[in-house]
Amino acid sequence: MSKRNTLLSGGGFCMGSNRHYPEERPERTASVAEFAIDVFPVRNTDFAEFFEATQHVTVAERQGHSHVFQMTQGPVPLNNPDLWWKAVQGACWHNPRPGIELPGDFDQHPVVHVALEDAKAYAAWAGGRLLTEAEWEFAARGGLHNAQFAWGDEFAPNGQRMAQVWQGAFPWYYAPGGTPGTVPVGQFPANGYGLHDMIGNVWEWTQSMFAEPAFNETATCCSCSPQQDSNTLFTLKGGSHLCAAEYCLRYRPAARIGVAGVSSTSHIGFRCAYEP
Repeated sequence: MSKRNTLLSGGGFCMGSNRHYPEERPERTASVAEFAIDVFPVRNTDFAEFFEATQHVTVAERQGHSHVFQMTQGPVPLNNPDLWWKAVQGACWHNPRPGIELPGDFDQHPVVHVALEDAKAYAAWAGGRLLTEAEWEFAARGGLHNAQFAWGDEFAPNGQRMAQVWQGAFPWYYAPGGTPGTVPVGQFPANGYGLHDMIGNVWEWTQSMFAEPAFNETATCCSCSPQQDSNTLFTLKGGSHLCAAEYCLRYRPAARIGVAGVSSTSHIGFRCAYEP
């Protein structure tokens, strides 16, 4: 992983989608200027370096808890995320699932349990910033015009899985067995711009505010609903390991949800952009 970021020339592209969730509409022409972007989401080893240098205390650590996904015992209504999200004492970036031993490759997993201010603090320390939503979607598309996924229109070309997303029946049956979670970055093929994990694994913060759809239907992919507080919502992109076709088919470049900036969960991370 010697190449940490790559330069994208920018330009025009088709943003959004008319084929999926209403908050993605309408498809439109957008453009972005030249920028550099992290090849991978920020990993635990990266965030540990940031902590060693700054002693930054995250929002989750200050409040003493964060939201952790917990599988249900069987099928449940899919309109109530409180059934599978729990506020867990002590959950934070270096202890994402209290009581469960960290995997041996934990340092290569994307960092989670980071709120917006934590992501911004890291980005500033690293000499960068968070991406705008348009920059993020431009990067995720990898040069493909209006494709459904970051790798084309077929979810699993030639039977190959292309991203870490839910396998089974959400939120109670996980086909691979064990507990669903993040995986080390870079396990899946890069997109056309050489970027890994733009889709799946973890949702990623952007700096762009999220305008709620006029029809007042809020995505329930996160535990942290807007009514929890009056904080401005910010746009998350990319989907996560918890996205399932029957519940949250948001592992696509056009997909987006809005989450309060103070929120932290076991499936939200980020990556940085840099001025060229």
